[in-house]
Amino acid sequence: MRLSGGLGEAADSQKADRRRSDKQGKGTESALKDLPEHRDFGAGRRIDNVAACREFCLVAEYSATLVTLWASLRAGLTFPLYTSGVKIALGQINPTVGDFSGNAAKIVDFARRARAGGAGLILFPELSVCGYPPRDLVERPSFVARNRETAEKIAAETRGIAVICGMVTPADSDTGKAVMNSAALLMDGKIAFLQSKMLLPTYDVFDEMRNFAPAKSQQLFPFCGKRMALTICEDAWNDKQFWRKRLYTVDPVESLIASGGNFVLNISASPFWIGKRDFRRDLLASIATQHKVPVVMVNQVGGNDSLVFDGSSLVLNREGKVIAQGRSFEEDVICFDSETLTGEMHEQIAGDEASAYSALVLGTRDYMRKCGFHKAIIGLSGGIDSALTAVIAADAVGPENVIGVGMPGPYSSQGSIDDARSLANSLGIRFELLSINPAYEAYRGTLGKVFAGQKEDVTEENIQSRARGSLLMALSNKFGAIVLSTGNKSELGVGYCTLYGDMVGGLAVISDVPKTLVYRLSEYVNSRRPIIPQATLEKPPSAELRPNQKDSDSLPPYEILDAVLEDYVEDSHPAERIAADHGFDIEVVRRVIRMVDRAEYKRQQAAPGLKISPKAFGYGRRLPIAAKCEV
Repeated sequence: MRLSGGLGEAADSQKADRRRSDKQGKGTESALKDLPEHRDFGAGRRIDNVAACREFCLVAEYSATLVTLWASLRAGLTFPLYTSGVKIALGQINPTVGDFSGNAAKIVDFARRARAGGAGLILFPELSVCGYPPRDLVERPSFVARNRETAEKIAAETRGIAVICGMVTPADSDTGKAVMNSAALLMDGKIAFLQSKMLLPTYDVFDEMRNFAPAKSQQLFPFCGKRMALTICEDAWNDKQFWRKRLYTVDPVESLIASGGNFVLNISASPFWIGKRDFRRDLLASIATQHKVPVVMVNQVGGNDSLVFDGSSLVLNREGKVIAQGRSFEEDVICFDSETLTGEMHEQIAGDEASAYSALVLGTRDYMRKCGFHKAIIGLSGGIDSALTAVIAADAVGPENVIGVGMPGPYSSQGSIDDARSLANSLGIRFELLSINPAYEAYRGTLGKVFAGQKEDVTEENIQSRARGSLLMALSNKFGAIVLSTGNKSELGVGYCTLYGDMVGGLAVISDVPKTLVYRLSEYVNSRRPIIPQATLEKPPSAELRPNQKDSDSLPPYEILDAVLEDYVEDSHPAERIAADHGFDIEVVRRVIRMVDRAEYKRQQAAPGLKISPKAFGYGRRLPIAAKCEV
């Protein structure tokens, strides 16, 4: 059944109920006369009789909906009538993709907590029923069916409070994609309203056009005396006043407000990157001030694969001022009054280093937990990259669940061995010392005849790295622990890493952290409590794979390298512009770019990494391997 005037789509079961009632020959208005006059629903009344319908139409200015409201009542569909403000809650939850029972339990628990606190409506993030991003799981009919089944169970268990949650729904079309990314309003034990996403992003890590059909139109729905404009994430990211060049020709928010909407709701799964929270707030403030409407955004929190969602849900008033906000990087319930536009301001993590570090901790914890790993193994070289990775892991899953492994080789310094042990002691993690010298000499002996007459070069360096990788993976197999690789974005960018050596692992924790940021994050760690040895912070970076080796022997200074990588990888600037903007030697810039392009085959074999920048290596940056880069 479709309700005109912007009330949307009701459940299939309600359609069936209506058809059965019509067959019995009962008229809509005569059936309404038999309904009781009033039934309580939280802070308001149900629209369950002719008088209530008429009163609702006056309040919501939906005079054209009276007849269809009568029909909806015959189908068992009721809407709460609020003539004054109602408390609204945001359920900032951490769902797991495909965990329908676990996600439903979270939604029900948060909804009951909000109801106990006096809320009449609670919003949950985009695709919160099934988890975001589901990617190609939506191609499985059973996965789509579980969305509907789970939403109906949630509706049955959350009576007394209206719930808006995201779910996958079948697309009602003979052509195109089979499913849609939808938001469901659950009320009185039923799915009362469905709204589907219009703008499907296909940039960076997003590829929703691959999986979903876009909605052709959207409708308003009435609640607490407001005409609610319900949108889903990207639907609110096309404001013409905010963007210099928009990606889409339509603006769902603008269209809904032109139809009479006066309250914007947005359920999101908006991933984190450094600076994203300010960017997101400014975008929502632009919508609020331009259209003179309150804007509500509930965001997912938690890590799913490479993506980390920061939460940081927001409510802004008509002037674009934040009047309620959720915590960053943790689950939360945030309440606000929809009439007075006052709400709870929960503290958020401030500063780039603190927020980046929190994102890495959360991403590591959730990747391990959601993949079923309880323990982590890290190769500790005594260098700054492995030190930072170990600190993140200990904060993520507890020091008792982290094993540090020192693997000295023929060129390892005693200072590095001591620094690795000192770090492990400061963290309280288990530490094992396994020399690679016997394995390295065995390799040399085996290859000696074949390599006769050849000079030693990077081959012997990589044998050391791969011997360490083999030890780490052996420990992983034996103890059922995940290896966390320790390479940073600078090294991965230019291929200064060894396949099947230091690149082994199930998660590349700092692969989106440039070397200069590694140092800043390490300083941040030590500002809380001295953990990373001072010698590790001060000594020149070195792989220690040959005598007196330093990273600067093979690479430009990291201050230059990281600036070139940011401009080339994140902004796609050409060498000439990068050199001119920074005053760098053009040949140095071109050399770095050549290294980046040639290392693509390595990166596509790397472990997934946690994304904290606008453009990370991984599935958000899709480049061919077999290609000549002449531009």
